[in-house]
Amino acid sequence: MPLKEYKPTSPGRRGMTSSDFSELVGDGKPCKSLTRGKKSSGGRNNQGRITVRFRGGGVKRRLRTIDFRRDKDNIPARVASIEYDPNRSANIALLNYADGEKRYILAPVGLTVGTTLLSGDQVDFSVGNAMPIGRIPVGLPIHNIELQPGKGASMVRSAGAAAQVRAKEGDYVQVRLPSGEIRMVKAGCKATLGRVGNVDHGSVNLGKAGRKRYLGRRPHVRGVVMNPVDHPMGGGEGRTSGGGHPVSPWGQLAKGKRTRDRKKASNKFIVQRRKK
Repeated sequence: MPLKEYKPTSPGRRGMTSSDFSELVGDGKPCKSLTRGKKSSGGRNNQGRITVRFRGGGVKRRLRTIDFRRDKDNIPARVASIEYDPNRSANIALLNYADGEKRYILAPVGLTVGTTLLSGDQVDFSVGNAMPIGRIPVGLPIHNIELQPGKGASMVRSAGAAAQVRAKEGDYVQVRLPSGEIRMVKAGCKATLGRVGNVDHGSVNLGKAGRKRYLGRRPHVRGVVMNPVDHPMGGGEGRTSGGGHPVSPWGQLAKGKRTRDRKKASNKFIVQRRKK
């Protein structure tokens, strides 16, 4: 999706870009039965304590129910529209199934209105079709990848992302993720062919702080400019780096400390790490 540039009529407009939304097809209104309300948490948990800092405000939005499982096998579905989703970077496509059901999926690059999509074990290798990753030929780009069969996709879902099938070994398939990591995925896990759409999302320049606030992001304050009572790196006369290692507000090392739980980690499935 190409970017729209603006004339520098104000400091906030200078350099500002946005999507031109040329990929979107439809009346612009979501399917009402597939949306539900979303309450803004402001970064707070169920006890009212802030667990994610610098969140709050933002425009009101409704959640779209996305089909990450693609479990309606061998039932053809026609792409009715391609819509904007305020809750994610990718665009979404509305599918009308032959049995009358409607579902949203992530819209891959090249998907057009009127295309018929399928999911299952014996479907064509065309963009938007979903199938077990063990059936996908080596070298094809994929997205929307499951880690447990039937659980629903949890990897490669953001705008412009694509993974690649590298090799097949017994019950597992080697997949190269967008980060560069190569890991093993069970052959029975489903994946969708193609690359996630809205490729230029990462090149958008917000231009002004107000557009960040629309997204619910409040100003991020550095620890070194705080007082010692507020942050371990705060305080000092004049500008100072603090003299210690960078840490979180609670004293955890911020750079280089390993935080993965060895008991819960999936290290045995990682063939090559993204950081060498």
